[in-house]
Amino acid sequence: MTAQPLHDRDSLLAWMAGRGIDQTTVDHPAVFRVEEGLELKASLPGAHTKNLFLKDKKAQLWLISARQDTVIDLKAAPKVIGSDRLSFGNETLMWETLGVRPGSVTALGLINDVERRVRFVLDRRLWEADIVNFHPLTNTATTALRQMGFRQFLAEIRCDPVVIDFATA
Repeated sequence: MTAQPLHDRDSLLAWMAGRGIDQTTVDHPAVFRVEEGLELKASLPGAHTKNLFLKDKKAQLWLISARQDTVIDLKAAPKVIGSDRLSFGNETLMWETLGVRPGSVTALGLINDVERRVRFVLDRRLWEADIVNFHPLTNTATTALRQMGFRQFLAEIRCDPVVIDFATA
């Protein structure tokens, strides 16, 4: 595979601490799908997420982060987000751009996308949530960020998400 990503869990958390981005990270057994971690998530406050790493027919990469209970219709999504036909991105592209493996896809992986190859789409319900929860580049932990901290994270990495209301889209 390709070279190591710029950040892993520890350096991501240190990077956030160095910028005054408060977070709380809880370790847990590996979680690969939304359904697997429901009991664990019930004990953690805030909005829990699902994250889809996608590629369109024109090779544009997309990351969609939504509340875990949001329905995302991949056939309708291209019209909603302004893309071509979507399919799941492969593990090599995921590693090259976000520095994560399957099961660990997260908006926090955008810190590794230094070439800005991935367009970020965010569910409005996450944009408005008081606390958002994402994997810290590994699926063996969950990192909770207050909305102000999440927005600071995005500003620090110069990421301007496309905010979509999937409930009405």
